[in-house]
Amino acid sequence: MKTLRLGLIGGNIKESRSPALQIACGLSAGRNVTYDLLIPDELGLSFEATLRRCAAAGFDGVNVTYPYKEEVLKYVKAAEPVVAALGASNTIKFSKSGAHAYNTDNTGFAAAYRAKWGGVSPGRVLLIGTGGVGRAIAFALADLGAAEILLHDTDREKADALRQAISDYSRVSVILADSLQDPSGLDGLINATPLGMTGREGSPLRKDFAGHPRWAFDAVYTPEYTIFRAQMEALGAEFLSGYELYFYQGIQAFRIFSGVDPDADWVRTTLRGP
Repeated sequence: MKTLRLGLIGGNIKESRSPALQIACGLSAGRNVTYDLLIPDELGLSFEATLRRCAAAGFDGVNVTYPYKEEVLKYVKAAEPVVAALGASNTIKFSKSGAHAYNTDNTGFAAAYRAKWGGVSPGRVLLIGTGGVGRAIAFALADLGAAEILLHDTDREKADALRQAISDYSRVSVILADSLQDPSGLDGLINATPLGMTGREGSPLRKDFAGHPRWAFDAVYTPEYTIFRAQMEALGAEFLSGYELYFYQGIQAFRIFSGVDPDADWVRTTLRGP
């Protein structure tokens, strides 16, 4: 059986756990997998040129991460309407019919949320960061039945563009939060910025941030224990780790790349231990 050739295109990815996840998925499904880390700046290529190189080299698919998720749809056709609506992709499948873009951040977050909290509504949620992963999570929150989504980004135009995109997609209430000073009435808080990841230490929240959130999520998973996580747990929030998004989006990406369902329980145990 042909070896599945995969890769990850991104910036700060040398500590990524994606190779281990995709190789474990392959082992669980009886498939050999290779997985390359592709950093356009180090290759001396643009994102578009990196995509072309992957297609020409016979890659079956690639994951895409920061800062390129919002560029994907300039060059690759969306495989599903929600991907076109949210305007970002983290998963590209190459085939004889061409390349197609998916977003398993979107479906992976929804799966991770439901696995932890079932059908409980996210409630009123503050989403900090409206880039590629933030866009995916915002659309998932709408599908999960959030009561209201508050968007905050240092780039107000980017936040407003996401507000409009969600409003065109769903009837959920979406507003812009110009400040992070007032935490009152929030059920959930989400960090969808790069702050906290290896090489980008910190938190989007001030040290004395207060409030009583019911739940919180950090899209950062390398490392798993971030300053944002510590802040949220200190406030009593039930925490959903970025590892869960990493896990579910990866399981779903492998299914797209290979057409095969990996053994998710086996993969989790292999990566985390019994």
